[in-house]
Amino acid sequence: MHDFLLQRLHFSEGVIQLILNVGSALLILLIGIWLAARIANFAQRAMRRANVDSTLSGFLRNLINGVLIVLLAVMALQQAGIPSAPLIAALSTAGLAIGLALQGSLSNLAWGVLLIVFRPFRVGDFIHAGGIDGTVESVNLMHTLLVLPDNREAVVPNGKIGADSIINFNRRGTRRLEVKVGIGYKDDIGKAMSAVQQLFAADSRILRDPEPGVWTESLGDSAVNLVVRAYVRSGDVWAVQTDLLRSIKERFDAEGISIPFPQRELTVVQGRLPE
Repeated sequence: MHDFLLQRLHFSEGVIQLILNVGSALLILLIGIWLAARIANFAQRAMRRANVDSTLSGFLRNLINGVLIVLLAVMALQQAGIPSAPLIAALSTAGLAIGLALQGSLSNLAWGVLLIVFRPFRVGDFIHAGGIDGTVESVNLMHTLLVLPDNREAVVPNGKIGADSIINFNRRGTRRLEVKVGIGYKDDIGKAMSAVQQLFAADSRILRDPEPGVWTESLGDSAVNLVVRAYVRSGDVWAVQTDLLRSIKERFDAEGISIPFPQRELTVVQGRLPE
């Protein structure tokens, strides 16, 4: 009878201790979740004050919150009397398996963070990236949304953008346009160059610094080829280039300067050919 009472007493003490451990573990978990959210929000506000991109700051806020919650879960399990070593080993194995399964996604995520931090382009820039030309509409952690010149949308994975060269057409604010035109061999080269220079002066969209110019590029089969180069603002490239081509054609016609087309000379031999 005495042994039975001692067993009951030890059992009751064990149950009470288990209840206390579970209760304290739950308390640690609840208070820790609240505190982790406060710490993550504080970190996000600090990053915003440091002018960190909102997408990156939101991602880092969630990352900090998730890491703290995992640590709290391990602490709570230890407090409840559950061995944490097998759990940590299981989490490590699961993390490795998930990482191997999501290599492409993790690569996109890593490149998304790098693109947001280093900013090789911004929203509104016209770029060549991942083999595609388009205007950047948004940059997310996993992909970049480009609007093509014909108004189609292209969702490009960040891993593909990061693995290829990036050409930003808008970063410097100005771009150089280039127009090639041929004149006849009997036409006055100086007169043609002067006519183009007058067109430069007449168009206020063409920048004076760097100075525009026209040069003799080559002597072709049927024409003297001139190259015209001028700097304009990035947003004016297409309009100025098309207007300049039309103006050159109209001015050359008015000045009597020909724009020849390819020609071939044929020799006709009359009479009977030798066998």
